[in-house]
Amino acid sequence: MIKPTPNPPETDPASPYESAYSKKLHEAADRALDYHLNPSKDAALSRQPSTMFAIVPDINTETLLAHACESLASASVMASDLAGFLDSPHRNALLGIAQIIMLGELAVNRALDNLDPP
Repeated sequence: MIKPTPNPPETDPASPYESAYSKKLHEAADRALDYHLNPSKDAALSRQPSTMFAIVPDINTETLLAHACESLASASVMASDLAGFLDSPHRNALLGIAQIIMLGELAVNRALDNLDPP
């Protein structure tokens, strides 16, 4: 009888983790993955957020949106002014960033309008 497929290629029967160096490398990779993907719960609990730029917890939404709108408007003006001093393609990139800031400003203004209709 004829086989429709050829025999698979010969593989090396040795495990990639047989040498001492490869075992150490594998253990180091496992430690690195555990450190980044499974952080210990003690480290997360002991971290205290900085109070340097804290927002008062009981501040109302309208005030937050008004300050966000003013911040976005200032950022838009700064980006537009800075773009005037640059040449292409950096100027185009900064103008694109200014447009994204303006879109955020429009969204915040719409949210303010929805909170307090005229």
